[in-house]
Amino acid sequence: MARSDPSIAHHAALDARLVAAVRGIRLLTLSSWPAAVQARFLEEAARGTLALPQVAYPRHDFSAERSALAGIAAAADPAHPLGRYLRDSARSWDLAARLLEALGTAEVDALSAQLFGTPDQPMPGHGPSVREAARHFIRIAQEMDHELLAPEEQVPVSAAALQLQLQGDLDGFFEGRVIRVELDPQLIAKAAAGATRIRLRSGASFSVYDRAQLFQHEALVHSLTALNGRVQPLLPSLGLSSPRSTATQEGLATFAEQVTGSIDIQRLKRISLRIEAIAMAREGADFIEVFRYFRAAGQPMPDSFASAQRVFRGVPATGGGAFNKDTVYLHGLVAVHTFFRRMLREEKLRYCHWLFAGKMTLGDVEALAPLFEAGVLAPPRWLPPWLQRANGLAGTLAFSLFANRIRMDRIPG
Repeated sequence: MARSDPSIAHHAALDARLVAAVRGIRLLTLSSWPAAVQARFLEEAARGTLALPQVAYPRHDFSAERSALAGIAAAADPAHPLGRYLRDSARSWDLAARLLEALGTAEVDALSAQLFGTPDQPMPGHGPSVREAARHFIRIAQEMDHELLAPEEQVPVSAAALQLQLQGDLDGFFEGRVIRVELDPQLIAKAAAGATRIRLRSGASFSVYDRAQLFQHEALVHSLTALNGRVQPLLPSLGLSSPRSTATQEGLATFAEQVTGSIDIQRLKRISLRIEAIAMAREGADFIEVFRYFRAAGQPMPDSFASAQRVFRGVPATGGGAFNKDTVYLHGLVAVHTFFRRMLREEKLRYCHWLFAGKMTLGDVEALAPLFEAGVLAPPRWLPPWLQRANGLAGTLAFSLFANRIRMDRIPG
C-alpha cells in the first residue's frame, strides 16, 4: 500500500472534505454555559438561596454539514481501512451535530450516551459497571482522605503561579514556545486545553499535583496528539477532537497521569464523583441536588458548580438526563491500560507510539497499522518521555498485571 495508490488519494480527498465539513461542530464549546450563569448562581448561593440555573442555548442548524458528512460516508470504501475510519468518523460527527441541534432538551442525554456511553455500562473485560468502579474509588478516597495529604500538599497554588510553572515545563519540552499557557476569567472549568493553548481559570487555586497532571494529561496527550495529527500529510482529521476518539483520548491522558505518578487519590475521586453525579442526574436529580452532592463531598462552591455544570451541559437542569461525556474516563483508562499491556506482550510497542500520531481510537491504531508501516501515515513528531522509556513502562505494566491476580481479602491483616 503506497501513497500513489488511487484508493489512498480518493480517501485523502474525502478526509479533506471531512475537515471542512466539521469545522463549526464544536461540541464542548457550543454546549458550555456562559460564565455569567456561574457568577449569578454563586452570588445567590452565598446569600443562602439556591435556584436552578437558567441557560438559554442558541439554536443550531447543521443540516448542510450533516448532508456533507453523509456524502463522505457514502463515498468511503468500507473494505478499506481509511474508508472504515472515515465512515465511522462521519457518523460520529453527525451524532455530535444532532446533539448540538437538540441543546436544552432531554434528547441530549440519549445522543451523548451514544457518543460516550453511560455509567451503567460494563468496564472492558466484562468487569463491574463504570458506576461501580467509580463508587469503589470514592469509598477508598473517603477512607484515606485524612491519612495521605502531607502539609506541603495542602498549600494552594495560584493560577498565575501555575501559569509560569507550566509554561516553563512546556517550553523546556518543546525547546521553544509551541503551546501558550493563558489565564481566562471566563472559564468555568479550572483548565482547558487546545492544540496550541492551555487556559487556566483566573482566580482558581490549584494543588501541587495539578502542575504534573496538566502537563502529562492536557499538554502531552491532548495537545500533543492534536499537534501530531495536524501535520499528517494525508489525514489531517487526525488533528481534530473527534467525538468517537474521546474515550481513548481521556483514557490515554489519565493513563499518562498514572504511569508518571502524577495522579493522586483526590483526582480519582473527582473523576468518580462526576460519574456518580451523571447517574444521579439520569435518575432524576436536578442541578441543585447534584451541586449539593459535590459540596457534601468536600468541593468548594465554584468547583461544585463547575462539576455540576459538566453533568448538565446541554440538558434541562430539572433532572432526568445528563451529558454523559465524563463516563469515558474510567472506562477509557482500563481500555488503554489493557491495550498497552497487550501491545508490549505482543512486541508491538510501535502501535503505542502510533497512538500519539493523532486523535484516534484504539481500534483505529490497529486498523491503520499497514498505513503506518508503509509510510502513508506519518509517525508522531513528538512523544511523551514516559513512552520513550519502554523498559520502565514495561516494568510498571508487568507488576500491575501480577498485582491484579492478588486477592486482598485473603491476605491476613
